[in-house]
Amino acid sequence: MFETICGAIPTDTSFPTRTARLDVLRRVLDGTLYDNLPYQFHEERNGAGEYIPLRLRRPSVRYGLCRIVVEDSVALLFSAGHFPALDAADAALVRVLQDIIAETRLNEVMIDAALRGAVGSVAILFRVLRGRVFFSVLETLYLTPVWHAAAPDTLVSVTEKYKVSGADLLAQGYADVESATLYWFQRVWDVENETWYLPWAVNDPAARPVEDESRSVAHGLDFVPVVWIKNLPGGEGIDGACSFRAAIDTNIEIDYQLSQAGRGLKYSSDPTLLIKEPATSDTEIVKGAGNALVVSEKGDAKLLEIGGTAAEAVISYVRTLREFALESVHGNRASADRLTAAQSGRALELMNQGLIWLADNLRISYGEGGILALVRMIICASQRFPLLVNGESVAPLDVTQRVRLRWPRWYPLSADDRLKEAQAVATLVNAGQLSRETGLKVVAASHGISDVEAELNAINQDAP
Repeated sequence: MFETICGAIPTDTSFPTRTARLDVLRRVLDGTLYDNLPYQFHEERNGAGEYIPLRLRRPSVRYGLCRIVVEDSVALLFSAGHFPALDAADAALVRVLQDIIAETRLNEVMIDAALRGAVGSVAILFRVLRGRVFFSVLETLYLTPVWHAAAPDTLVSVTEKYKVSGADLLAQGYADVESATLYWFQRVWDVENETWYLPWAVNDPAARPVEDESRSVAHGLDFVPVVWIKNLPGGEGIDGACSFRAAIDTNIEIDYQLSQAGRGLKYSSDPTLLIKEPATSDTEIVKGAGNALVVSEKGDAKLLEIGGTAAEAVISYVRTLREFALESVHGNRASADRLTAAQSGRALELMNQGLIWLADNLRISYGEGGILALVRMIICASQRFPLLVNGESVAPLDVTQRVRLRWPRWYPLSADDRLKEAQAVATLVNAGQLSRETGLKVVAASHGISDVEAELNAINQDAP
């Protein structure tokens, strides 16, 4: 069924094959996969009276299981209580970076990146404008990266190229374009420049891209200001594996089964009238409590209904499909009605182990390969441009410092868990097997401590 639906989605052969694949996966994530099917689900016959097969109808019920799995995993990855803290030997460096993260709202940027990147890949653009740092998320459908031959983890350039209507270009301030014509738009980032090109007509084979000098910028960062993130290990080429590909076929089956069940319930609410000949009247027969049906002695009249057993069987089947789909993509299969009392953080982790495995893999891609890469860009950019943080200029940051991520627990600890953890940490510190600073870092996330050094100073001041 998935291949049939994909066949109804138009593809543009002027783009790479990965563009069509990512476009289909994005439609699944956005809930627009069925929009190109020609018929509504209730349309059983076309204008010629021919039966319309289900594969050509848009389901009337759309259960966003794939979107739910992605949002649950991203919530465990970058929600307010799960965003990682930075750690380095230089406490002043950590404070500056934390201020930049707060000012740029990097938490929100990474949530957006992880949602969009669930299809396979995503890119984050880094910019410094008038001393301030900015991040923006770029979908990778129309991006083409080029990697250094001797350093496969270093970008040489990233090219963005797609088609746009002349009307949209006119709205963006472009001149000498026709509103009804389709144009190519292109810009390229390399280690020194962000080069824009004047739009050129798609239907003109002789046209070539010409640099738009008025919009091109020399950023002078000495690195490509784009972080390319592969979603999960695997995938194809420059794209990682999709978070929800294994559940798409089952999700489609669920949508059609629920739509069929809904159609059956509508039939039961308004059943078809069957009259066995001979009928007693040639006038139009109207169903209803106020209209009695009178037939001859040999005649008969019945209402064709669908029993409730069939609907219950569909619901049971859908529940089973949902379990299989969530298991295939490591989604959250916990049921709220099974919780009879407050659970500890460890119990919740065991209950949602599959979802935690998924989020744990995403930590590598979007944490080590995303946040730390952006932090390194900030540090390198501070060597070339004076940065402004909260309206104040900061000194160049130390490029030799090693910055790490300190991830919080998956679920908050209960009061009993926090007591046991505090007792264990205190025992290790008093026994000399753990420093006070390391002990404080252990409990920092669960107690909302963002600046470990400041907290240690406050503890020393309070000490008698």
